[in-house]
Amino acid sequence: MTNYLLAVLVIFGANIMPAFAPPTWSILVYFTLRYQINPIGLVLLGVASATLGRSVLALTFRKLRSWLPKGYVANMERLGTYIARNSRRTIGLLVLFFLSPISSAQLFEAAGIIKQIALKPLLIAFAGGRLVSYSIYVSSATVLKSTSLGEVITKELTSPKAIVLQVALILGLVALGNVKWKVKG
Repeated sequence: MTNYLLAVLVIFGANIMPAFAPPTWSILVYFTLRYQINPIGLVLLGVASATLGRSVLALTFRKLRSWLPKGYVANMERLGTYIARNSRRTIGLLVLFFLSPISSAQLFEAAGIIKQIALKPLLIAFAGGRLVSYSIYVSSATVLKSTSLGEVITKELTSPKAIVLQVALILGLVALGNVKWKVKG
């Protein structure tokens, strides 16, 4: 029970961080390789913890809007209007949150800044996508647990490539808010 609680706290904590947190799948793989833990329970707790964490992250950014440059927020709002005016774009956004293989922190930060984007559908899409991907990672780790390949995976979880990816995603979020989005009346 303690390992499950620890996993929930670590996953939640990683998902409220705006950047530089390990991806949830790597935390799940670590707990799978390190502890005798039920994979189904771990996946379900992982999805719930990650979704709750991303919700808190988005709502925090929604509250911090007043601290951001007004021009940046205005550009993000125009992006939100651009997305909201077309159902295909809205569906595309949901698909992005469902399928996104990249870190979702910056996606939720942007969604938090853009008030006209409803968070609940994004969180549902996120949870659905993570249920699939986390199941694949945890079941693979369960199979690999008894092999030396498990050691290789554990070593790769600390790769400097993850830090470079996080910096690139933060720069992408900043760039997104600096685009002068044009919305036709």
